[in-house]
Amino acid sequence: MRAMASSPAAGETRQIHGKADVRRHMDDAKSLVLAAIGEWVDDGKAEWSRTASGEIELRLSTGEVFVLGEASVTRIA
Repeated sequence: MRAMASSPAAGETRQIHGKADVRRHMDDAKSLVLAAIGEWVDDGKAEWSRTASGEIELRLSTGEVFVLGEASVTRIA
């Protein structure tokens, strides 16, 4: 479970027009967050797994536990 993404070039801005652009922008942001979390997992700073309900549970090495939802992150411990 690993997502790779690239950041926009420094100083680059994006225009958002309409629902399709908003969705694409959200998908880009989500990809960047998942890529960063994937680096934490690769570095041994976190573990993630899929729950029985299909959600992603993220456990940081510092003890915090989060559920990664479709459009949100919820801390549960």
